[in-house]
Amino acid sequence: MSQPEVEKAPLETYLTPPTHGSRITGIAAYRPTRLLSNEELSPRTTVSPQWIEQRTGIKTRHHASEAEDLVTMSVAAGEKALVMADIDPAEVDLTIVATATRKRRMPGIAPEVASRIGLPNSGAYDLNAVCAGFTYSMAMASNAVRLGEARHVLVVGAERTSDWIDPNDPDTFVIFGDGAGAAVVSRSEHTGIGPAVWGSDGARHSVLGLTERPDGREYVAMNGPLVYKWSTATMPDVAHRACAVAGITMADIDWFVPHQANNRIIKTLTRELELPPERVVNDVVDTGNTSAASVPLALSRLYDSGRSTPGDHVLLLGFGAGLTYAGQVVRMP
Repeated sequence: MSQPEVEKAPLETYLTPPTHGSRITGIAAYRPTRLLSNEELSPRTTVSPQWIEQRTGIKTRHHASEAEDLVTMSVAAGEKALVMADIDPAEVDLTIVATATRKRRMPGIAPEVASRIGLPNSGAYDLNAVCAGFTYSMAMASNAVRLGEARHVLVVGAERTSDWIDPNDPDTFVIFGDGAGAAVVSRSEHTGIGPAVWGSDGARHSVLGLTERPDGREYVAMNGPLVYKWSTATMPDVAHRACAVAGITMADIDWFVPHQANNRIIKTLTRELELPPERVVNDVVDTGNTSAASVPLALSRLYDSGRSTPGDHVLLLGFGAGLTYAGQVVRMP
């Protein structure tokens, strides 16, 4: 029996060029109140405070309390970003929350975040690209704005990695932390968010992810040396391509905001890209590795420091479990 012919839209419908630009109009962060130093963490592990700092570059990290769940942290960061953007909440047409640490499979947390903030007209969804989640979400937000599907988009990266790390595993327990960072992406006459250069390497999915232990609990397991080799070999090319599609070169980059995996990876990428160390944002020392929250937390730290100026070119680079990655160039608000 023949199938009925499906009426197809004209090809031009799919090839309509963007009608708007996009830019960042708000940046904010939320860091849990509980701060754990290496000295406090060491007795709960098998390693010394000196080993932790020498191995990871991390001195402190935030661990969320029971009251600081993913929604609460996302709302706190999102509200501050919207205040900075100074826009009508009714004009926020989309909310994206990048997270990989939800305990509840469904529903997603983005609709609840939008509701608690008071965004009456916002679509909402979660995105799980783990450590690359925020950069993926920024691309989605920029596309929605440029195509006229949204006037403003709230993008949040939020994680509670402390729920998924094993205190008996020093390779993960001393690295990961909690927090949320947010950005508002808005319509603009000129685009301030470059195209994303992204990809994945699913053949290496077992290098970093959740593993079930004999007690039935799931914990993060990571092959650190392989993560280091993969990220430092792959990300420099991604960074250069992100600059190229944005129409600039690495020499035009004012600030580098990589995923805050650990200090060793950040330093190696900085050297490979031949960037001045003083132009690299290093938030991992104080905040730890916060997965999808790490890039927006570091971007917020840059803005709050007063070191950047409006229009500065910032190279964002997210990479991690999956393995997934994405790079893009944005302009500071």
